[in-house]
Amino acid sequence: MTPPEPVGPEAADATNPSGHERRWPATLALTVAMVLYLALPETLIVGPRWVLPLLEALLAIPLLISNPDRRERDSGVLRTISILLIALVSLANLVALALLVHNLFAGGVVDGNKLVRSAIALWGTSVIVFGLWYWELDSGGPAVRHLRHTAHRDFLFPQQASPDVFPHGWTPSFVDYLYTSFTNSTAFSPTDTMPLTTWAKLLMMLQSSAALVTIALVAARAVNILN
Repeated sequence: MTPPEPVGPEAADATNPSGHERRWPATLALTVAMVLYLALPETLIVGPRWVLPLLEALLAIPLLISNPDRRERDSGVLRTISILLIALVSLANLVALALLVHNLFAGGVVDGNKLVRSAIALWGTSVIVFGLWYWELDSGGPAVRHLRHTAHRDFLFPQQASPDVFPHGWTPSFVDYLYTSFTNSTAFSPTDTMPLTTWAKLLMMLQSSAALVTIALVAARAVNILN
């Protein structure tokens, strides 16, 4: 007789024996986002250039020291800090995009090369930031995601929709959410990963809108200037 399929922590052990996810891929992505932010021209940065990187470093260091591998469920304070960290990058990127669009309509930006570099930096940062949002919010976050059944997820990955093909107990990692964010920014719609809850759909709508503005408006204007 075939034994019952494992769910919860037992299911997670089938593909992730440690039962937890390391933070370093998300931290590395956040570092790349900050490098892209620092590459923006002064006209797209509000306040001193060093303020936001300093605040994020102060927020990220305690997280990495206190709970680097997500071995334990995050406390309320740690989870608040994680979300605040991502929110800071999100706000800075949205403000920079708004300033770029304003400069375009006001005629303040005429350098096509600068426009292309700015568009690439903003688009790349958006992919990373929304990947972080999906990773941090889906099913309560990476600290407890392996404890929950697929029915409680906010995203449905193809591995979860095809349990006969993929190992039972598969759980997404940060790279899976980053890929979801990338495809949503390029196709302006979900591809293989489906949003299941209202907040997931709204976040994907916001990301698609920002990507559409960046690519359709900024990039098109830059090409016209270059030509």
